[in-house]
Amino acid sequence: MLQSANITKVNQMPYWLLGVGFFLFIFSVLVLFIPSLNHFDLVIIEWISQHRTVHLNTIAITLSAMGGIPFVLFLTSLWCFHQGWYKKYTNVVFIGLGLIGSTATVWLLKYIFSRPRPPEIYHLVQSYGASFPSAHSVYAATLGCLAIYLSQKHSKHQLICVCAVTWLLIMGISRVYLGVHFPSDVLAGWSIAFIWITLLYLLYAKFSHTKQINF
Repeated sequence: MLQSANITKVNQMPYWLLGVGFFLFIFSVLVLFIPSLNHFDLVIIEWISQHRTVHLNTIAITLSAMGGIPFVLFLTSLWCFHQGWYKKYTNVVFIGLGLIGSTATVWLLKYIFSRPRPPEIYHLVQSYGASFPSAHSVYAATLGCLAIYLSQKHSKHQLICVCAVTWLLIMGISRVYLGVHFPSDVLAGWSIAFIWITLLYLLYAKFSHTKQINF
């Protein structure tokens, strides 16, 4: 009975995550076009900038380096090598397409929306490209979603889920703390990963006639 309930929960998870992704993306886009919400975006950054500490600055700057594409590519390459070593080639393709698709989507949307960054007086690190969506948030959520889906049969699945969610949360929050992204940029970044990785997973499940991928 318990096993049946767990299977149902796992089967519903992709649709739940997909729904959250679409909701966050729609809301974050509305923020861009509703003046009151747009203003609140900036107010949050102003408030956070007034409550910075030396230790938090160091942590956030470190996270900025860890969340950039060079480190993400390095980490992903190690992950793919590990999966390939155990001949889990489908997982390698899933990881590769997941990261490539998320990266392409975020930079395309940056070009389309071309949202300016928050004022430079709030920046604690150097930033590149447009503000919306947050690329760091996309990378973190992409790795988190991949870990969640790929670990569904792992004995430590719940712990992996907690770590994945924690990672994407602190990465997103750190971007706002550093003053280089608005909160809505982060929400949009998370949404892109939720939507893309889930659609990719459902596509895999459809053609492989299974809804789980072995870790």
